[in-house]
Amino acid sequence: MKYSLTFLISILINTWVNGQDLKGSIKDQMDQPIPNANVLNVTTGSHAHSNDNGSFVLENTKAGHIISISHVAYKSKTFEISSMDAINIKLERSSISLDEITIKPQVDALNLITDIDIKTNPVNSSQEILRQVPGLFISQHAGGGKAEQIFLRGFDIDHGTDIAITVDGLPVNMVSHAHGQGYSDLHFVIPEAVENMDFGKGPYDSDKGNFATAGYVNFRTKDKLQNSILKLELGQFNTQRLVGLVNILKKDHHNAFVGFESSFTDGPFESPQNFNRINLMAKYNGDIDESNKISLLTSYFTSEWDASGQIPERAVASDMIGRFGAIDDTEGGKTGRTNFLLKHKKLIDNKKYILSDFFYNQYDFELYSNFTFFQRDSINGDQIKQKESRNIIGLNSSYQQAFGSNALDGNFELGVFLRQDFVRDNELSYTIQRDFLSAVRLGDIRETNSGLFSELTFSFRKLTFISGLRLDYFNFSYSDHLSTLYSNQSERAVIISPKFKMLLNQSKSLQYYLKLGSGFHSNDSRLVIAQNVDKVPPRAHGGDLGFIWKPGKDILVNVALWYLFLEQEFVYVGDEGIIEPSGRTQREGVDLSLRYQPTKWLICNLDANYTSSVALDEDKESNHIPLAPNVTATGSISVINSNGLHGGLNVRFMNDRPANEDNSIVAKGYTVFDFNAGYQWKKLDFQLRVQNLLDTDWNETQFATLSRLRNESTSIEEIHFTPGNPFTIRGSITYKF
Repeated sequence: MKYSLTFLISILINTWVNGQDLKGSIKDQMDQPIPNANVLNVTTGSHAHSNDNGSFVLENTKAGHIISISHVAYKSKTFEISSMDAINIKLERSSISLDEITIKPQVDALNLITDIDIKTNPVNSSQEILRQVPGLFISQHAGGGKAEQIFLRGFDIDHGTDIAITVDGLPVNMVSHAHGQGYSDLHFVIPEAVENMDFGKGPYDSDKGNFATAGYVNFRTKDKLQNSILKLELGQFNTQRLVGLVNILKKDHHNAFVGFESSFTDGPFESPQNFNRINLMAKYNGDIDESNKISLLTSYFTSEWDASGQIPERAVASDMIGRFGAIDDTEGGKTGRTNFLLKHKKLIDNKKYILSDFFYNQYDFELYSNFTFFQRDSINGDQIKQKESRNIIGLNSSYQQAFGSNALDGNFELGVFLRQDFVRDNELSYTIQRDFLSAVRLGDIRETNSGLFSELTFSFRKLTFISGLRLDYFNFSYSDHLSTLYSNQSERAVIISPKFKMLLNQSKSLQYYLKLGSGFHSNDSRLVIAQNVDKVPPRAHGGDLGFIWKPGKDILVNVALWYLFLEQEFVYVGDEGIIEPSGRTQREGVDLSLRYQPTKWLICNLDANYTSSVALDEDKESNHIPLAPNVTATGSISVINSNGLHGGLNVRFMNDRPANEDNSIVAKGYTVFDFNAGYQWKKLDFQLRVQNLLDTDWNETQFATLSRLRNESTSIEEIHFTPGNPFTIRGSITYKF
């Protein structure tokens, strides 16, 4: 009894001296959780950060201690703990301040940087959404309605072969698509509805599967509107755009808003684009009770356009056409998409929750292209039509549990997923001025991807370890409508992908990281079944070694050395409408990101990337990877709401790069400046945007293509390009209410 009493007294004394665990939550003024906020015990130096629910547990704390809470996008709050009861903190939004940033365990450097970027330079168009990703370049080459061509880490990703793109977890990449594997059309997103994004480079995240080789990006739309808005935008080339985001329900535990976007432009081309787009969306968030939260998102999108396509350099050099002319101006297309997304979060307790979502997508696509003009058919021309109608259903569910003690804390996640694509009449046909000539491919595709993943995170003193494992099962099925005999073939595949990350927090201003992992990208179902490629999706093996550093309170630096090996590269073949395998590839490079804020109202950004890309199965003379950029850079100087003024100057640079395997044809690089300026007055925001400030002649997309013009006797291979926008002015006015 004596020893037991002594032991109990010693525990009580130790608890009183060393403190206890302080629990709490951090939310914004709209009652939304704030993840990754820094919670610091100023008295003891212990710290924590809030999770996705805004919850935190701060160890070694007791009444009388001073607590400081900070986040890059919110005003800091410092206060004294009066009791050890759970606390609920609300932070007020503020201008971006690098001074608020503390390098914390379990916080990814890239997400920290993108949080800064999207607050200082919000997107104003669908094309600009992807440009928020550090090191990522896009090019549009079909009248504004076709999905953008993407470049990242030495990849010409085409429309999405090697980057996994989602919106609120809703998949954007289309498998076995009529125009190309992984086709990712983000035009169904209203840019003003985007809140932030989660982004990562390399195949290192267990919850990211198909296409997440060069990286992934998930855009998150707003859960609540601080204000309703109406926005009118007008510009050159008959450009008109009207946007609205309107609150229809705004209560403590239930809120909903609707959004709409209507766009039209003729573009700078000699043949008007007649581009028009309509976007509609509605989103609801509510609390069923204290432990159950749901979110509903539904949206509708339709778009139609004409296009001038890619034109050969020789046609412009001979004055046959101008830079904004066309060989076949009957290109173009139309597309539509309807989305439904239901999310449910079950809070089991302060450290455990289950997050589930169900999604349904109905999608239609029709595209007319002419890459080679009269090479295949000297009379009717080489125009093709690619068309499909698709339904997608899917389910994701994950269980997460945080754990911790004075010496060790972490998180465990276990998830399952299912996605089924039902594609009707996946078609490739020959056409003339959009009139049908003959069918080349026509069939139905059914593709299933299911599996599970797990991830374990634990931190010990300055070290954080994140290890994960992912299992994917595929079922590929194709029914060929052009076959004289009934044909419904299928193949199956299983792939396991291990992941590992290690973070070393040397101090509150310096973090080193090591990332290792395997990922994969799948090929078109038709080629898998035809056994022209391996049944098992080709793997990607990568590694990142880098650091994020704050050498001063107003500067942030991220540097990464990286390597990525692909067991099989895929190349899009336009006339065949397929993705062909082209052997093993290797890429390695260095990424640099710099954010500098000399004053509260001025911030400077720089992202520079160098990549070496090699096709391993080719001779040195022909081992270049076509269109793989090896040097890219973006930079900006932005004014952050200084006495109502805001704006900035942006620049993007891409160097010359090989357009074919032996580098005998070169895709020309470019440097383009954009400018924007705005003024906020009461409830009004006026903005002026200038694209291509110096009116530079630049080629937005470039391909080495073998083509023949009507008056030519032989085919010629050379650069075919889509010109980038000339000097273009747009103005907008936004009303908040």
